[in-house]
Amino acid sequence: MLRSIFTTILLAGLTLGAVAQKADTVKVKNPQEQINHRKDSVTSKPFVPKAPSKVKVYRPDSTHSPSLAVKRSAMIPGWGQVYNHRWWKVPFIYGGLGALGYNLVVNRQDYKMFLAIAKYRQRGTAPAENEAYYKEYNSYSRVQDQGIIDAKDNANRNFQICILSIAVVWGVQMVDAYIDSKFIHSYTMDDNLGFKIAPTLIGDPMYASNNFNNFTPALKVTLTF
Repeated sequence: MLRSIFTTILLAGLTLGAVAQKADTVKVKNPQEQINHRKDSVTSKPFVPKAPSKVKVYRPDSTHSPSLAVKRSAMIPGWGQVYNHRWWKVPFIYGGLGALGYNLVVNRQDYKMFLAIAKYRQRGTAPAENEAYYKEYNSYSRVQDQGIIDAKDNANRNFQICILSIAVVWGVQMVDAYIDSKFIHSYTMDDNLGFKIAPTLIGDPMYASNNFNNFTPALKVTLTF
């Protein structure tokens, strides 16, 4: 009898617990929660990265002649650069040659003037008023003979340096024309570089070797131009 009563009470308690856990469908939901739920339920568009713009790849021009570029630069400075489509180098070439040419003329004139003054002083005479270097002779009348000789030698040295510098600039622009033409003729000039990293092992040098072969782990970097 007691067992039956206990069983009945236990079943009644379980039934009441199940009824209490039933969801309340009458309860009004928060409007903000409904908005957030709707936002979350909307699927966003997938991200599609933009395709990179195509980079213009420069290819070698086998018809471009390095020897022709050198010959043109040898005949006329800057002509080889024009042939290689390097127009921006021409003003620098003629700027350097122009400055050297100006100094060459000035130092040549100074050398001839100081040489004439030194000869007049060596003879103990002076130029007439209608002769060349009359004004220059009088303007340097207070300068000693050794000073005139030193000025003559200095002007002559600068004159020779200008000649040598012109020859150097001429030769450099010929080499520059050849190098540019060689790259145009034989090599690509784009930014596509092969780059590779791979693991490797480095053995000990001969002087540090012993009976055991020791190897050191390392990374090998390979660049392909």
